Amino acid sequence: MAEVMGFQKIRIVLVETSHGGNIGAAARAMKNMGVSRLYLVNPAEFPSAQATFRAVSAGDVLEGAVVCSSLAEAIADCSLVIGTSARERKIPWPLIDPVTCAEKTLEMNHQGAETAIVFGREDRGLKNEELQNCHYHVNIPTSGDYSSLNLAMAVQVICYELVNQSGLPLPQESWDQPPASAEDLNHFFEHLERTLVQVGFHDPDNPRQLMSRLRRLFYRINPDQMEMNILRGFLTAINHASSQDTAALPVDNTKE
Repeated sequence: MAEVMGFQKIRIVLVETSHGGNIGAAARAMKNMGVSRLYLVNPAEFPSAQATFRAVSAGDVLEGAVVCSSLAEAIADCSLVIGTSARERKIPWPLIDPVTCAEKTLEMNHQGAETAIVFGREDRGLKNEELQNCHYHVNIPTSGDYSSLNLAMAVQVICYELVNQSGLPLPQESWDQPPASAEDLNHFFEHLERTLVQVGFHDPDNPRQLMSRLRRLFYRINPDQMEMNILRGFLTAINHASSQDTAALPVDNTKE
């Protein structure tokens, strides 16, 4: 996939990963986005069964991983190095967001230059001296209440932006049912309005834009044909139940 996507000059570098499972999860995240070149700097455990287990179908990414003894070795031939950083440093460094990170990485990749995006340790990230080997620092915006990202999540976000900013199409979601037609929706809205009147929820003489708002709701949801059949079946069940309740009411034969 990486050959098709054109990310041959881009590598993901993981520094001193403490758990093999995180390496496998990161490899899976990379393969999802068509990035295949993985470099590992002094991993605590690799190869490992946990890495293979968590990688699922990304075993080829693990098999091709390059293990290095230092960050300097992992990035020696790179013309652009971007390090991930979750916090401000004493010495300000050019800080970019994931979109800009992708743009700069792709620009170098298109020029045929080697590029590296570096991720630090799970518990404390990259050291200051390691970040000083990077041209830029990239920060993934998060909630102020909880800014810590799982390693594989961070890799996924950065690799997603590589695909997104490359202009290449992302995999399209396949759906098991075709969308409901305009005619289907109109029949549903008519049925829905009758049912709402039947149960006393809707007054046609004082509609208060109820049906317009419900139309807007269901157009926004864009239900498929099966979902529409389910909704129509649900309304029919309400119709039957309401009719039975009405029939069961005692008849008042008292005359005024």
